[in-house]
Amino acid sequence: MLSTRPVPDQFNFSESYSSGFRLLCGASYDHERVHQTGNSEITPMIERIETGERSSKIVKHNGVAYLTGQVAEGDTIQEQVRICLGKIDDLLERAGSSREKMLRVTIWLADMKDFAGLNEVWNAWVPAGYAPARACGEAKLARPELKVEFIVDAAYD
Repeated sequence: MLSTRPVPDQFNFSESYSSGFRLLCGASYDHERVHQTGNSEITPMIERIETGERSSKIVKHNGVAYLTGQVAEGDTIQEQVRICLGKIDDLLERAGSSREKMLRVTIWLADMKDFAGLNEVWNAWVPAGYAPARACGEAKLARPELKVEFIVDAAYD
């Protein structure tokens, strides 16, 4: 049988719940939203960088930077991978992150026969001891000339 103890008058459930939520989720108040609406709901801070009609180059939330998929044109898989990794370096820097803070990388190859060529460039680029979780699969990419696409999630300061 459930006990129905009364809650003391001085106990503020809403405030206590909000504090616990912030501690658990790393969320913070959006003070401007609270001021405008009078609503004290918790709004985790999301920062979008270089947002276009379809996507943002970088989305930052709760200590993680999510980079948009990176592709490049080039005659060989190695050339496309080098260009993509250069773009990733630039985006990681803009996000306040680095290769050493990559958490997960998803790589799509148009043809798995390019796996060895991908790894040739990748292995030289990833800092020793800081390899992220990684998955690589085969997928039909957006344009026929594309051989590879990278999707990166990384921690930031």
